[in-house]
Amino acid sequence: MNAIKVIKKQYAAFTLVEMLIVLFVISVLVLLFVPSLTNQRSRITESGNQAFIQVVQTQVELYQMNEDQPVTYSNLVANNYLSQEQADRAVELNLDLNDLP
Repeated sequence: MNAIKVIKKQYAAFTLVEMLIVLFVISVLVLLFVPSLTNQRSRITESGNQAFIQVVQTQVELYQMNEDQPVTYSNLVANNYLSQEQADRAVELNLDLNDLP
């Protein structure tokens, strides 16, 4: 009976080689997937920025049709064409209201 307990204790844990193999496999998987996730995030950000530019462009066109004042971010916010958060984001993206397509 004692011999069985001794044998079980010898094989109860992973060996160092097995742990190194597992760490190696995990490292390879991380190296494969992290760049893909980073690229996906930048594509999503770019897509969101393009959609936002389209919204600002549409609101500027609507403002030009309905108002006689010059198009500025403060006028767009004051007349409820853009929210203050949208105007701030447009400034962060360096959108020039005169150069919108």
